[in-house]
Amino acid sequence: MNSMEPVTRDHPLTTRIVATIALLALLSACNSGGNDGDQVGFGSGQDRDPVALESPIFYVKRPVPVVEEGEDPVEEDLRVILSFNPGADLFFRDRASPSTPDVDLTSELTQGLADIRDVTVSFDATKVAFAMRYPFDPDVELEDQVATWNIWEFDLETRALRRVIDSDIIAEQGHDISPRFLPDGRLVFSSTRQRQSSAILLDEGKPQFAALDEDRNEPAFLLHTMQLDGTDIQQIGFNQSHELNPAVLNDGRIVFTRWDNVGNNNAFNLYRVNPDGSDLQLLYGANSHDVDNDGQQEQFTLPEALPNGRVLSLLKPFTGADTGGALVEINVADYIENTQASLNNAGGTGPAQTPGTVNDVVVAADQTSPGGRYRSVYPLRDGTGRLLLSWTQCRLQDPLTLRILACTPANLADANLIDAPPLYGIWIYDPEDETQLPVVTPEEGVIFSDIVAAEVRALTPVLLPGLNDFTLDSGLASDGEGVINIRSVYDVLGVDTAPGGIDVVADPAQTDAAARPARFLRLEKAVSIPDEDIVEIPGSAFGAAGGLGMREILGYTMIEPDGSVMVKVPADVALTFSILDARGRRIGGRHDNWLQVRPGELVTCNGCHDGGSGLSHGRNDAFTAAHDGATTTGQPYPNTNPAFFADIGETMAEVRTRISCGTDFCASLEPSMDIFFDDVWTDPAAAGRAPDASYQFRYTELTTLAPTTLACQQNWDATCRSTIHYQDHIHPIWSVPRQTLDALGNVVSDFTCIACHTDRDAAGMLQVPIAQLDLTDGISDQNNDQFKAFRELLFNDNEVELRMGALQDRQVEVGIDPVTMLPILETVTVPSSMTGGSANASGRFFDRFDAAGTHAGYLTQGELRLLAEWLDIGAQYYNDPFVVPQD
Repeated sequence: MNSMEPVTRDHPLTTRIVATIALLALLSACNSGGNDGDQVGFGSGQDRDPVALESPIFYVKRPVPVVEEGEDPVEEDLRVILSFNPGADLFFRDRASPSTPDVDLTSELTQGLADIRDVTVSFDATKVAFAMRYPFDPDVELEDQVATWNIWEFDLETRALRRVIDSDIIAEQGHDISPRFLPDGRLVFSSTRQRQSSAILLDEGKPQFAALDEDRNEPAFLLHTMQLDGTDIQQIGFNQSHELNPAVLNDGRIVFTRWDNVGNNNAFNLYRVNPDGSDLQLLYGANSHDVDNDGQQEQFTLPEALPNGRVLSLLKPFTGADTGGALVEINVADYIENTQASLNNAGGTGPAQTPGTVNDVVVAADQTSPGGRYRSVYPLRDGTGRLLLSWTQCRLQDPLTLRILACTPANLADANLIDAPPLYGIWIYDPEDETQLPVVTPEEGVIFSDIVAAEVRALTPVLLPGLNDFTLDSGLASDGEGVINIRSVYDVLGVDTAPGGIDVVADPAQTDAAARPARFLRLEKAVSIPDEDIVEIPGSAFGAAGGLGMREILGYTMIEPDGSVMVKVPADVALTFSILDARGRRIGGRHDNWLQVRPGELVTCNGCHDGGSGLSHGRNDAFTAAHDGATTTGQPYPNTNPAFFADIGETMAEVRTRISCGTDFCASLEPSMDIFFDDVWTDPAAAGRAPDASYQFRYTELTTLAPTTLACQQNWDATCRSTIHYQDHIHPIWSVPRQTLDALGNVVSDFTCIACHTDRDAAGMLQVPIAQLDLTDGISDQNNDQFKAFRELLFNDNEVELRMGALQDRQVEVGIDPVTMLPILETVTVPSSMTGGSANASGRFFDRFDAAGTHAGYLTQGELRLLAEWLDIGAQYYNDPFVVPQD
């Protein structure tokens, strides 16, 4: 019997679904009979017509991708959005029933050559939107295709099918997927258009392009909105990797899947945002990717708002698992992580995640799932809690006979059996009696998915720009700026970590500046990376900490004594920040998430996080603030300048902004491209001491090229950037003359870096460079795209010695070979002087320049500052893709 021959079982369709047994796999069988007791198929002799829903339904039907003989199957990867599988069409039934005929809505147009995904229905159930890539020319390689993913609409009243963006030119300017109807009649969708980001590229003097994701694999899909006629396209998301699957929450905000892929992060998490892009927050899941503790990372995809306020999400691995996963219901109101409660649920221990059905679904791609797997879901809003599902039962296959077998306990224990191809049909799940009934009967070689019901739903609230926790200031908005307000950088997950406490470090009578760990805040921006068709960028361009990507510095500001900060930032860019010590070097963990601020928006947070804690802080209801602010109104903070009188609850940064600027945002919020410290707080009479000394680190101290313009050094605006390249800004430091001359002009001392750190002495004779460090010009023999000095500073090297007139690797004896009885020799490693990504971890270099160091005074404070900030942001070789040399 072959794998396509139907066989029936003695289990009715209304059988209760029990998660703990493998008989789930038999749920879809219909008839009795057959003598092949464990083989499963689909028959036509159903006992009854289980009409499940009177509303029309829409779904996608596509063939299972065919694997050519001798080729390995291509695994789905959630991070690869531009994958294309032609042959899909959109279908319609006027009610959800297996006996209702279906209507093909698109094949006349597509001729079987299109791909379709992400079906959604309007609140009034009169329109259906979906993403379609069409036309497709089978004679042209996929990467050479011109056609893009576009959003299409089907009108249920007129039966008209149309592309939402009518203009061919505009439609082909980007890929558009994942449409959802907003309550105000617009669409939110995910797109590579990156409209506002492209405009900012022009402000930076770069050409417009769709930036790649942080894996540099394909253009990043980011959230946009538009009118139903395809006009007024607005970008509202500014991540550096994908933002996918938006859905409207019951309060009118948008939940979506965000790929956090910076630094050590690489996960799909759930975020929420207002429809104008303001108030972006983590919603759930940054530390809940291995709830089962099986080492498998589960990603949160396809979020759906449930009537009860919870969110339904499909858990999937990045790759494999029959393109399916497990459904989980998440209590996002009371939890931020599976066992981390929000403030309104203090003391809650979870779990926040509960199975969406009783099926025993295994997410891991390398394991068989007894309860089958889900591909898509639509929660019905009829008060029943029922779900429309795309589901494949668990099936096994004998690789020799190709028989399809049920997932009985005996078969699951048989190591010779493998997972059979998936068989996705459309089902309706009823949580009340835990039954799962077929709506669209599965077919071999076919996938049914992207199911929606055309049911009328109540409108969610319409959130207008400038309202709903969105502070709009017209001056900031017109300047393309927003404001970040941090209550205290010493607040770590709601715990006061300041030495002695925030109240102590804020009091100049108890703590001077030298005893406060946090002194400055550095604002950093991601650099957009173009496709290789625009610029080819070798890996060597990213330097020693390639995972940090290219970065630019947006500016600096002081941290107030209580750890608070209020500072202007450019709007509509992916930005982050670092907390710095008195020398301008990063302390504490790196903030490995991109923030965004819309024009005129005030973004407020309590403090910082501990990346190793397993707790999340990216929601404003995560923790109680550790810093209560001023305890009185009309009085200054203890022992501080009486001109800065506080209102109760205000931080020092808020006090200073209000007093210095009145009710309007003003220049006191301006960051600077240079680093300045001024003690404006200490009241000598009350504190019993003089204010702390002012100091500054200016780019004007450099005799080499500064990484930003003089105009930006004098007057900061939202377009200012500090862009550091090794060859242009760092390497010239080693050649700056540092000689002391006597009255006759004779050299008394020469501390020029390359005077010692060279493989040639003053007479031009070969020598071992001092400290095994050669900082002279010349291309590295390890990477011909980089200077040897760059490699010697940032990468381990072999110690050399002068032997027989040449510099050769020094080898030492580490033992005797027991066979040859000859010495075993090993080269001696010289550790790098610098650590890419951290100036404070680069002590082998910087310690020499301290007051008691051997190189004290050799480099200026401006040079040390430049080196430190370059190391902190990643020690990249280039930080602008358009200066990378092209072949």
